[in-house]
Amino acid sequence: MRLVLTPEQRELREAVRSFLAAVSPLPKVREGYDPAVHARLNGELGLSGLIVPEEYGGAGAGMAELAVALEETGAALLPGPFLATAFAALALTRVPDKELLTGIAEGRIAATLALPVTSQDVAARAAGGEVAGSGVAGVSVRGTLPQVLSGTEAAVLLATASAGDGPVLVAVDLDGPGVTRTPLETLDLTRGQARVELADAPARVLGPLGPDGDAAVGDLVAVALAAEQLGVLRAALDAIVAYAKIRVTFGRYIGSYQGVKHKLADMHCKLEQADSIVRYAAWAAGEAPAELPQAAALAQAYVGRACFEVARDHLLLHGGVGFTWEHDAHLYYKRAKADEVLLGPPRVHRARLAALMEA
Repeated sequence: MRLVLTPEQRELREAVRSFLAAVSPLPKVREGYDPAVHARLNGELGLSGLIVPEEYGGAGAGMAELAVALEETGAALLPGPFLATAFAALALTRVPDKELLTGIAEGRIAATLALPVTSQDVAARAAGGEVAGSGVAGVSVRGTLPQVLSGTEAAVLLATASAGDGPVLVAVDLDGPGVTRTPLETLDLTRGQARVELADAPARVLGPLGPDGDAAVGDLVAVALAAEQLGVLRAALDAIVAYAKIRVTFGRYIGSYQGVKHKLADMHCKLEQADSIVRYAAWAAGEAPAELPQAAALAQAYVGRACFEVARDHLLLHGGVGFTWEHDAHLYYKRAKADEVLLGPPRVHRARLAALMEA
């Protein structure tokens, strides 16, 4: 097990951090998704292709490297479909498709994955019979997906569909016929969601997921989301620690007051635990697949809640200024809450972790 970043991973972290500080600072984040930033992120750093195998034009990196990148994009509150595309790329590592993987690696395709992965809200049918195998022609899909991450920015939707003998992964062109996208009013202003309605929309079957394939994809997605949450947690803690060193009340820096010091110490403990959990889960994804289900459930059960609690306390410790629209505290708070419930509330992951430990 490796819980410490390698020199190469530290270099990747610094490269992504410095790039985002230059092209997507927090004032720009408030403006929302900028396709130019997304293009540069892929063109200069190749981040969308980080997890894509080399045979499809990607970097062929592992989950540990993707977690490093997602931690930095989370800390920067990067708007747009980068996280959603990472989810889709993870699904495609289980059901490879040359066209989509190559497009993602080259930065030409922004994709999204219907969440949660294990809910089959889409039904697929073929014009001439059963849906089976991959690349099936004449397939259409029906269903409603109430909340699709980056559903307005992405060009391709990957979804688990019920068909034939078991679940299959299908790809739908979100600009194609039979697709209706309705932007949603969301808590997180930095990253949108959409309601997607599929009415006999043309689709392509990428392949069967197998008996446990959807759960395996769900575990990878859970680890990736936890990595972003770790970045949000770290950035929120850094912000309030910096503020506690300069804010003076009653002639003293607020960081010298016991009530503030103890709260900051508690927040730091949550960060250290979250960091270890995410590093372990990312390691398990690549090196110990048998341990991944428990590691992924633990990551979402702990990191999601810890991220929100730190973001909440960081807002409160800023005092009155933290509640203002002009301050950045509410951006971290909203991203943390949106991420916490993206794959279901923490109680769902605690219940799954308990069941896995009893099995």
